[in-house]
Amino acid sequence: MIMPAKHINFSESFLGFGSYILQYLDKPRSVDELWEQYQKDFKNELYFSNHSFDNLLMTLIFLYSIDTIKEKNGKVLKNEVN
Repeated sequence: MIMPAKHINFSESFLGFGSYILQYLDKPRSVDELWEQYQKDFKNELYFSNHSFDNLLMTLIFLYSIDTIKEKNGKVLKNEVN
């Protein structure tokens, strides 16, 4: 689910997961680094919705499609708007 709806929490949506991912893009990171950070935060109950690796990839595709992130040299980074 990309957008939250009546029966889904914001953190369960791709939009909510995307906002979580963006906080870790203060520097370029690999997909594996983002996945490891998410797993650590989920285990420590810092993020409450359980997502699969596929959801992470689809969230990154969503963020890329709205021009929020870009890829450079195998790393994901925020797309700075001028």
